[in-house]
Amino acid sequence: MFYHVLKYVLLGPALRLLFRPRTEGMRYVPEHGAAIVAGNHLSFSDHFLMPAVLRRRITFLAKQEYFTGPGLRGRLTAAFFRSAGQIPVDRSGKEAGQAAIREGLGVLGRGELLGVYPEGTRSHDGRLYKGKVGVAVMALKAGVPVVPCAMVGTFEIQPPGKVLPKIRRVTIRFGEPLDFSRYAGMENEKAVVRAVTDEIMYRIRELSGQEYVDEYAAVVKAAAEPGPEAAGRRARLPWRRR
Repeated sequence: MFYHVLKYVLLGPALRLLFRPRTEGMRYVPEHGAAIVAGNHLSFSDHFLMPAVLRRRITFLAKQEYFTGPGLRGRLTAAFFRSAGQIPVDRSGKEAGQAAIREGLGVLGRGELLGVYPEGTRSHDGRLYKGKVGVAVMALKAGVPVVPCAMVGTFEIQPPGKVLPKIRRVTIRFGEPLDFSRYAGMENEKAVVRAVTDEIMYRIRELSGQEYVDEYAAVVKAAAEPGPEAAGRRARLPWRRR
């Protein structure tokens, strides 16, 4: 109930009025049935702007830190995400990743839309980074299509670290659903889930026009931080790009 109040009464109208988001490819988002919407992640604003333009409810796998932040801001953020029915995800290890997949499959099992950011974190420099394979595992296990999505302009209005966004028009672009039924039953094959994930990221890159970096965003971000440990990580990075 709170999700729909936010979308149609409180937050949604204000977002559409202020940011006037352009939408492209809305016809590709299924009107019924389960599907994954996989997008790039450039800004905290992404969590609000994509749901504001979708006709259907979408449930995101959101990082656990949104639910455990300190202070008044942290409590308000946690209350918002919980009330909107979003799912906290622990990103600290393999078991945590399995738990996130189970939660996502639960959403898909109810015939709903699931929102996923395959990069696993916001891009710190506006580039598109290597996707984690959880999105592929969920798509194959649930047998659902994946709709690629590109947020364009949200990095410019609210890059990481900026509290209040600039009021500027953004574009939200959806691509044709990707069907991976040819890989049914192969969700435990590492080469298959990697290939599926790379195909999803390639379509997101086509829609967004971003430069692609074939490394995980969290690794590159950690290596960019100051300190001796970060220097060691930078020395080990191969910096492969497509």
